[in-house]
Amino acid sequence: MWSVIPGLSRFVGRGRSARAGTEPERDPLRIEPVSPRGIPDDALPPMPVIGSRRKPRVAAAGAALPAPNAPALPALPNAGESRTVLAALDIYTEFFGLTAQPFSLTPDPDFLFWSPAHKRAYAMLEYGVMTHAPITLITGEVGAGKTTLLQHMLRSLVPEVRVGLISNPIGTREELLRWVLMSLELPAVPEDTYVDLFSRFQTHVLDEYAQGRRVILIFDEAQNLDRAALEELRMFTNINTGRDVLLQLVLVGQPELRDIVARRDMRQFAQRVAALFHLPAMDLPTMRDYIQHRLAVAGRTRRLFTAEAIVLIHQKTGGVPRMVNRLCDLALVYAFTAGRKLVDPKIIQDVLDDGAFFPVEPEPAKSE
Repeated sequence: MWSVIPGLSRFVGRGRSARAGTEPERDPLRIEPVSPRGIPDDALPPMPVIGSRRKPRVAAAGAALPAPNAPALPALPNAGESRTVLAALDIYTEFFGLTAQPFSLTPDPDFLFWSPAHKRAYAMLEYGVMTHAPITLITGEVGAGKTTLLQHMLRSLVPEVRVGLISNPIGTREELLRWVLMSLELPAVPEDTYVDLFSRFQTHVLDEYAQGRRVILIFDEAQNLDRAALEELRMFTNINTGRDVLLQLVLVGQPELRDIVARRDMRQFAQRVAALFHLPAMDLPTMRDYIQHRLAVAGRTRRLFTAEAIVLIHQKTGGVPRMVNRLCDLALVYAFTAGRKLVDPKIIQDVLDDGAFFPVEPEPAKSE
């Protein structure tokens, strides 16, 4: 559907794609993300080589020592213990033949896995941005990968788009407006009234438009916004005049956000939502590919989790990516301490029996 809309690439950059003639050699063991359906392959920046989370090494025996007359460096508290911990972390990755920690809980676009649902969610994000949708709404369970998709999108936007990112927005409409101004690096002193704040915000949006740019406000964890705050955001879109869209809103949050917008008293807001998608948890086959993808990006070329272990992981995490990361990471720690090169169901069960992981409880059935 997206491929038939002319001019969609105007506000989407080429990311970090190599120039013609200088394209880096492709690693045959590397798993590249699949582009969302209908989006050109070069619209998504390739995954950079992982290196930012490589663990520092402890100096090997026989390494050069400081000169005798060199000033002594100040000793850090528990420096010896810190070196021991760093060495243990290095052994953890090397023990399994990894170059990085594959299951970190921190959202990292370098490890982004393009499941069918993630491709559709990202396509909807870009569709909303490129078609100048007044409001784009993306929801999903906690830890489903929404923030990672946002960060990946931010990498591809060109300078003609001015972005304000507001995380965990809460407060009155005046406080919300102050968060917006701060995200755009605009002044908002305590003495300013609501009228002063809104006037400054509107002037900024108009000035950006006059210089050939537009403003996108992204609200992460938007389920924290109440009805009054959402109504305030709807009023923001009134800045748009005629056929030109000066301001766009992207709201990302948990499923409760979708329920709030679906209420009858929110129909005016809902009518301005031009792009909408809900990101579900992964099914078992998708989760199996997800685990293998993250291991491959981290340098693992052989199987590390047995098929039975993966089934148990899915049962206990519900297929939510963040929960999968947590349980897989703990399983690697347990396997490392036991000297095991392969994670089987017994190791997963040991993690659960020790209470080191809180399994996902199934959602109670809703009464009709």
